[in-house]
Amino acid sequence: MTEHFDVVVIGAGPAGYVAAIRCAQLGMKTACIDQWLDADGKPALGGTCLNVGCIPSKSLLESSERFMQVRDELQDHGIKVAGVELDLATMLKRKDKVVRDLTGGIEQLFRANGVIAIHGRGQLQAGKQVAVTEQGKSESRVISGEHIILAPGSSPAQLDHVALQGDVVVDSTGALEFRDVPQQLGIIGAGAIGLELGSVWRRLGAQSVTLLEAQDSFLPMVDQQVAKQALRSFTAQGLDIRLDSRVTDCEVTDKGAEVQYQIGDENHYARFDRLIVAVGRRPNTADIAADEATLLLDEWGLIHVDDHCKTNLPGVYAIGDAVRGPMLAHKGSEEGVMVAERIAGHPVAMNYDTVPSVIYTRPEVAWVGQSEEALKSVGTAYNSGVFPFTASGRARALGDTDGFIKVLADAQTDRLLGVHMVGPHCSELISEAVIAMQLGGSAEDVCMTVFAHPTLSESFHEAALAAHDRAVHIAPRRKRSQKGTRKTR
Repeated sequence: MTEHFDVVVIGAGPAGYVAAIRCAQLGMKTACIDQWLDADGKPALGGTCLNVGCIPSKSLLESSERFMQVRDELQDHGIKVAGVELDLATMLKRKDKVVRDLTGGIEQLFRANGVIAIHGRGQLQAGKQVAVTEQGKSESRVISGEHIILAPGSSPAQLDHVALQGDVVVDSTGALEFRDVPQQLGIIGAGAIGLELGSVWRRLGAQSVTLLEAQDSFLPMVDQQVAKQALRSFTAQGLDIRLDSRVTDCEVTDKGAEVQYQIGDENHYARFDRLIVAVGRRPNTADIAADEATLLLDEWGLIHVDDHCKTNLPGVYAIGDAVRGPMLAHKGSEEGVMVAERIAGHPVAMNYDTVPSVIYTRPEVAWVGQSEEALKSVGTAYNSGVFPFTASGRARALGDTDGFIKVLADAQTDRLLGVHMVGPHCSELISEAVIAMQLGGSAEDVCMTVFAHPTLSESFHEAALAAHDRAVHIAPRRKRSQKGTRKTR
């Protein structure tokens, strides 16, 4: 007899496990199917993010930054440290422990909320049924659900002409497991993943880090004033970012990875000890549904959904990296909550205009809403205010003054349209802007808010003031207004 659930979730990454927990909290009998296995071949919840993505990469970013600070920066604070050495093995063990603790935490949350975890592969069948092949079993069984949530996640994209080979040519997963520091490191792709991984290994002692980016502009999805500042900062740190560089061939020899690439019509050659392929991600939807289920996907492999994550099939939803929008863990999690609430009959929706993005480098890059370029392209009149961290007392005390905060507000209504940051702790600071925008706030609302002193968050306050020509802690200067034209008031 087919076991029946109120909700069956396929995938236990940030989208799937959050959806499963919320469904269970709302009183629904919920099963969550996931096929992830850890390095020891044991089931592990959390998907890419917790196992080989967001969490381990941030662990290494944190450890590598602390190592760099002790080695290079503490003397400025009057702290002398001699004989600083890198113990990479211990650093990697710490990273692995952070991952184990968090994946184990999800198991506890499943038990506490009554979510039934099924370790294996799930495939949607016709009639809201799911074929499940559990770990260690060759035959599948069928379960059914009144509602099905598809959350299969994504995997690193590959290049046909650059094959992964051992520990020499790796994807983002392999780049988290290097057992020694590569002296000559190459990275294909200068997006968030490439920049973060390049930062880790540069801090830990790589002599050179070269990023080959096919696009002719740096971080085109980011406000370009922020992107230009970030490029200057990364270049100063020793990241060699080569734009308009299209890799055409790669051969692994006993000397490492030998790469051929083009810049314009010119051919170039480079040799690296290790090469990381970081060219984006692709949805894990190839076998998510049987043909007879008639699930609709687009040409990119993304599952077609409406604004509320409904697929073309009644009672079937899809969330996270497998659907339109940015492939961000927090976006997927909130979609999971939205779908759970809607299944329970609650009239909720998700505001995709206030989903923040972060690049966890140093300086950190964070943004929410529209960029200045996007506003110009549609002819929206706006006011712009910028406040540099060099004028922040807290940033000065930290010794970390690289970057600024930028506020864009509608010229007519003053409502916040976008906030863009590059600098210290921007991954945390951006949440203030997200809350203000989610509540429909204006630049004036931020101006009238009292911020603690001395804090980095005061820079958001001053940027909002600058949008009104009222900034206190920087000298008056020309500002951008009215469809991007500059004028002085």
